[in-house]
Amino acid sequence: MGPSTVKSLSFYDTFTRRKVPFVPLDKSNIRLYVCGPTVYDYAHIGNARPVVVFDILYRLLKHWFPKVTYVRNITDVDDKINERSRKSGRSIKDITDETTKIFQSDMDALGALTPDVEPRATEHINQMIEMIENLMEKGHAYETKGHVLFNVPSMTDYGQLSGRNRDEQIAGARVDVAPYKNDPADFILWKPSGSDAPGWHSPWGFGRPGWHIECSAMSKMYLGETFDIHAGGIDLIFPHHENEIAQSRCAFGTCRMANLWMHNGYVTVEGEKMSKSAGNFYTVNGLLKDWPGETIRYALLSGHYRAPLNYSIKGLSDAQAALDRLYQAIRISEDNGHHNALPGVSVLDALADDLNTPLALSELHKLAGAVNKASDNEVRNKIRSELIESAKLLGLLDKKSEDWFRRGALKSNSPTSAEIEQLILSRDRAREIKDFKKADEIRDELESMGVTLEDSKNTTTWKMS
Repeated sequence: MGPSTVKSLSFYDTFTRRKVPFVPLDKSNIRLYVCGPTVYDYAHIGNARPVVVFDILYRLLKHWFPKVTYVRNITDVDDKINERSRKSGRSIKDITDETTKIFQSDMDALGALTPDVEPRATEHINQMIEMIENLMEKGHAYETKGHVLFNVPSMTDYGQLSGRNRDEQIAGARVDVAPYKNDPADFILWKPSGSDAPGWHSPWGFGRPGWHIECSAMSKMYLGETFDIHAGGIDLIFPHHENEIAQSRCAFGTCRMANLWMHNGYVTVEGEKMSKSAGNFYTVNGLLKDWPGETIRYALLSGHYRAPLNYSIKGLSDAQAALDRLYQAIRISEDNGHHNALPGVSVLDALADDLNTPLALSELHKLAGAVNKASDNEVRNKIRSELIESAKLLGLLDKKSEDWFRRGALKSNSPTSAEIEQLILSRDRAREIKDFKKADEIRDELESMGVTLEDSKNTTTWKMS
């Protein structure tokens, strides 16, 4: 349970368009659903933002409550996957299995905790079929020409999440106004599959589910008809989340699907919309070749999650420099162990107020400054422990400081740790016999390799520049 000075958690609710106190449906089990990736290609930095943002939410809820059930799905049946298979000649299963593993590995490198459940759409087709049958029985769906569509006019309050009027709904639905639709706003629940697309047997013939029904069926299975929080990127508000609400409410006769809806803002790169043609398309997998995952994570947390975020190489450099300062603070007295501590109230306050990560990061740096200024070892170690525990809520500072500063030695074009240590030993011997010219030459040699030395009274430590 959070400290008494933090009165409550408050988050911005997209549905009501205001910040509201978080009121659990069941304090013994908080239920959270976040829309996951469509696994046909590497995740780009825009895909990574909701993973990192709502990982902070997950960590905060876990700190506050005894149990949190976090579900993030894998969409492994989709027309984009089918198209990738046709163009590449690879099987759909081969593509989705490989891309899923890469996604999970990349998100792990960014410090994201593994969800409690990570369901794949293809493993829940029966649940989708049952839900579609339920909607048809209640008059909210109909079959036509091998397709099953949701009957939008049957839901009188459709469109509340996005606030779009009828013309805007039709214009923004991202689907053709097909002649077999009863209404232009109706959307696909099930569609026929030919020989070149995956499919399953159903009461309406051999086919596959529409995108929206997947999340409705999986969230129902693992979290129930109504749950605490549904989250994702702002681009999913319409039509995906709007249609999820329609399906779930109409199928189960509930007044809401989730009590709270949270959405993160868009990501631009170097001030422009990300696109492969513009040459600013950053995949996480590609960035990890040049930057530590923690640096990428810090940069994603540097702006408020609801605001647009401009991702840039300068932003990554600034993030890395900021992490250097934090790791330098915990480097002090690292050998003295970690004292039991709770996260700092200032960091908790920041995150409890609609996940204000920029403020939380600022509070981490204040704690780091206090560590550096402390003259008493016991006080210093206590603040250092508070810094480490506070950083855990942000998924930061989970490495030993020496490992962080030596990270560059892992690159293929860098000297090995053993080579660096041998040169430092040679320099120490030169200094012992007062051959300072030789000692300086070794320092210069190490600096040319990108290794920075830091001499203290008794030891020499190093880090990659």
